[in-house]
Amino acid sequence: MARTIVKPAGVPCFPPHDDPGGDCVLARLLHADPSRGALDWPDGFAGGIAHRLDVSTSGALLLADDPTELRAIREAFRTSQLTKTYRFLAAKDVPWDTHRCDRPIAHDRRRKQRMIVQRGDATPHRGKWYPAHTRFRRVTNTLWEAVITTGVTHQIRVHAAFVGLPLAGDRLYGGGDPPPHAPPHTTFLLHHLGLTGPGLRTAPIPLPPWANP
Repeated sequence: MARTIVKPAGVPCFPPHDDPGGDCVLARLLHADPSRGALDWPDGFAGGIAHRLDVSTSGALLLADDPTELRAIREAFRTSQLTKTYRFLAAKDVPWDTHRCDRPIAHDRRRKQRMIVQRGDATPHRGKWYPAHTRFRRVTNTLWEAVITTGVTHQIRVHAAFVGLPLAGDRLYGGGDPPPHAPPHTTFLLHHLGLTGPGLRTAPIPLPPWANP
């Protein structure tokens, strides 16, 4: 049965490209349970880690116990059967408390690491447009909740910036400097509360102090 593990902020899911032996969730997982390293996991899902979170993002990770279970989880991701809930701290404020953004997302044509929202038919981009849907709800002040069923790269970050709520510390999307209380090795503050779907649910995990209302 799939399990939930907690990814700390500032720790990557997999080894950094410039430091294959560096600290990461996978290294910690295999240290605690070496038998996972012997299973035939597909590329990109070593150890049974079923999805990724950015280095700065903390929170719930779904962990498959075997490759067959992983295939079922990945199919649920591919077909948008999973609802994922996050909390983030915004760098700016807006006059509304709820919003929905359904603009497609693509890679920025000019900046390799950046994604871009489709503003119109002529929006410059690279590659294809990916459908993306994000619901925003104010928790309190500049603390927000984001709920997604799609999973495009940087989806919450780029949609939040588009609607006027860049994540605090997310310089890539206009969020300015990291907050003074940001955990080490992080820039923006984003936490994955968990996901739900047919036959799948991450176990509840503690909120970081900044994500408590």
